[in-house]
Amino acid sequence: MTKLSEGAIEALSNGTGGNDAVLQCVNIRKIDGGNGPARFRVMMSDGRHTLSSFMLSTQLNIMAEENRLAPNCICVLKKHVTNMLKDGRRIVIILEIDVIKPAEDVAGKIGEPTPYTEGQTKAPQSAPVPESRPPLQPQNRNEGELNRGFNRDFGKKAPSAVPNTPGGTSKVVPIASLNPYQSKWTIRARVTNKSTIRTWSNSRGDGKLFSMEVVDESGEIRVTGFNQEVDKFYTLIEVGKVYYISKCSLKIANKQYTSVKNDYEMTFSGESTVIPCDDSCDVPMVQCDFVSISDLENRDKDAIIDVIGVCKSVEEVTRITTKSNREVTKRTLSLMDMSGKVVTVTLWGEEAEKFDGSGQPIVAIKGAKLSDFGGRSLSASFNSTLMINPDIPEAYKLRGWYDKEGHAMDGQSLTELKGGSGGGNTNWKALSDVKTEHLGHGDKADYYTCIATIVYLRKENCLYQACPSQDCNKKVVDQQNGMYRCEKCDKEFPNFKYRLILSANIADYGDNQWVTCFQESAEAILGQNAAYLGQLKDSNETAFDEIFQQANFNTFVFRNRVKLETYNDESRIKATVMDVKPVDHKDYSKRLIMNIRKLAAQ
Repeated sequence: MTKLSEGAIEALSNGTGGNDAVLQCVNIRKIDGGNGPARFRVMMSDGRHTLSSFMLSTQLNIMAEENRLAPNCICVLKKHVTNMLKDGRRIVIILEIDVIKPAEDVAGKIGEPTPYTEGQTKAPQSAPVPESRPPLQPQNRNEGELNRGFNRDFGKKAPSAVPNTPGGTSKVVPIASLNPYQSKWTIRARVTNKSTIRTWSNSRGDGKLFSMEVVDESGEIRVTGFNQEVDKFYTLIEVGKVYYISKCSLKIANKQYTSVKNDYEMTFSGESTVIPCDDSCDVPMVQCDFVSISDLENRDKDAIIDVIGVCKSVEEVTRITTKSNREVTKRTLSLMDMSGKVVTVTLWGEEAEKFDGSGQPIVAIKGAKLSDFGGRSLSASFNSTLMINPDIPEAYKLRGWYDKEGHAMDGQSLTELKGGSGGGNTNWKALSDVKTEHLGHGDKADYYTCIATIVYLRKENCLYQACPSQDCNKKVVDQQNGMYRCEKCDKEFPNFKYRLILSANIADYGDNQWVTCFQESAEAILGQNAAYLGQLKDSNETAFDEIFQQANFNTFVFRNRVKLETYNDESRIKATVMDVKPVDHKDYSKRLIMNIRKLAAQ
């Protein structure tokens, strides 16, 4: 006969019980979940005592529904959490349980257990779970992931108390133990990343938010604050500092927006508290699982990875216009690690603007996104954490290696262009190659770099009146009353801003091509900004025409995107200038000499 773990019920009831206890299911009762999923309350026995304060997490409901977990069966409690209600009762939530002997193979109740009631205001079996409050909605069934469908009574706030400790009356718990069933907790964690404040405006109103990532010795979690909580906490919180954080809501994490390794994420509420912690030396700085750059070729596209390397080179900040007609800043840098491989990393926004690559620093990025854009490349999104010369062993080891021998290596880049597609700045082509190699005819757009000369600029309709909002470049409609309406923002403005869409014909020694230049590239070609051009167009058309004449027959390095597009049943290659720079004749001459040597060796 299977031996039960005598004493396990008493230990679980006192909050000291561990996992792997062998128990017998005495009774199981279904509780109607109202609008949510049903819940199952279970009475368990260890042969000496019984306790009815067990609750099956909803992802395990199927065990009860299929009668695998039934009265008399013998089980091993593999994983659980306990929560204390405000009346002193302790609830044991079953997260993982194995049935080692089904009910039909057990003769009946083992031993003569009596109800365990010590430390409870009522006997467990006389304390029904409230059914009047609707439970929260179910989540997915991933193993070990808690479901929020527990009765709301288990998550009700305890009576308020005057905080006399950093976390108030709640105890400090590790991040790894957090779950939606807990009513009171405080974490002590270090802030490793804090986003900028992001705003939005739609038909329901305006709003703002920020997010941050915190870590302790057990794990990490993402925290988000909205509106009033942004005003309350944003300036208080500093990256690298340790804080006591409590009274936040907990929910299942949306993995689409975060790479933090936690099934849950926190949200600040009106009752949340954030208190600085002075004694923080035992809280880790950051948790990273670094991937060797040489191993990136074996990882799937769009994988979220942590990487560390020496910044071998860095480009200047550039501005690009996205498909949504929004301008963003970017900067590209090259990282190399001890594998001798080099990968291109793109930084965006504020991180790109403030990055300083002088002195070839050690750069660690947590949560970078892997792309097959030009072989293998990385992008540090707004959710990534960028660390310069971090105080971690991997950084010191890498610095020692680079200063001793790595600096003499050229490194083999993973960001190489193959078949004329992808990104980067090394896919040099002549304009005739675009046609002969059928660039742009594939499923994805192709990118190439060329040196070409402006031979004609179409100045008609090159300027338009755009929405003056910072993140909106849509064309406005003149209301003929001194106001300009933006349909996208659904607002009227007393002013507008000029923007450029310039059609240009560029040519090299073998061919020519029509290209479209948006704001930044058009300004670089014309040598004037859109606002000044708009003033000239309205006040001095001769001077306006002169600017276009002077721009002709100037030579630039163009970075172009080509894609076959169909309009009115007619297919044609559309070429867009992504970047335009003056010719670096020293670099250009080196490339020509290299090509001559390659041809001479054939």
